Amino acid sequence: MGTDILARLRTAQGDFSRGQKAIAAYITDHYDKAAFMTAYKLGTVVGVSESTVVRFAVRLGYEGYPDLQGALQDLVRNRLTAVQRLEVTTSKLSDQNILQAVMNDDVDKITTTLSSVDQAAFNGAVQDTIEARRIYIIGMRSSAGLAQFLKFYFQYLFENVHLIVTNSTNELYEQLLHVSREDMIYGISFPRYSSSTVKALQFVKSRGARVVAITDSAQSPITPYADYALFARSDMASFVDSLVAPMSLINALIIAIGMRKKDEVSATFAELEHIWEKYGVYETYEGSQEEGSV
Repeated sequence: MGTDILARLRTAQGDFSRGQKAIAAYITDHYDKAAFMTAYKLGTVVGVSESTVVRFAVRLGYEGYPDLQGALQDLVRNRLTAVQRLEVTTSKLSDQNILQAVMNDDVDKITTTLSSVDQAAFNGAVQDTIEARRIYIIGMRSSAGLAQFLKFYFQYLFENVHLIVTNSTNELYEQLLHVSREDMIYGISFPRYSSSTVKALQFVKSRGARVVAITDSAQSPITPYADYALFARSDMASFVDSLVAPMSLINALIIAIGMRKKDEVSATFAELEHIWEKYGVYETYEGSQEEGSV
């Protein structure tokens, strides 16, 4: 179902019934709102029955209305500006407990990611990362925090880890100048996708490097450059990108690699604990002996 739903509407509209034309017109003009409507709600707004909406989805080639709705939500994630995202969220969450709604959505994203992640790709990424000569991590814009987190822990597991940080295309290529087929590149990008990340992965792939793509779907522009594609659910939450599931996936990668290098990692952290204690890196807090007393 990779075809843009709006393109499908344009192709099929000549054969639509009156009710189907009404649905198509509403989706074309208000896809940002339709993406979060139930079949019943969409039918009510347009003035047709719920069953007409379901048949319309099948008429377009989708398995049912949830499949069509998923295509609309993909469209929304990739096309809407931050201002439009905020407007969508206002209509979507205005009558709900925001704390509960957002956190429940995040739980659903982790569950969906767990049920669909490619275990073979995950295992392959772990093994090839361990064998790599150097590791480069690329994550721009909203994905920069994920890249920084991955680098923070990878530096305890490996000696040669590089986080690519730049706002300049020239500097980007300069930092990747020595990439070779012995290296592993982690590319992290979620809607709205960073063009710099796409260009960087295209460049390193031309140098023969192996690539782990951490992104949201097979339709992501960084997926074609991946040796190992790891998909994590990341839906729009207002102007904020929900990155809970990608973070959980990255946690799993770090822990899986750490378990494979257990003896080496144990020795590293034993030395680090000595350094941290000697130089007072962490504040010592023993707590009150009479905790809970007034």
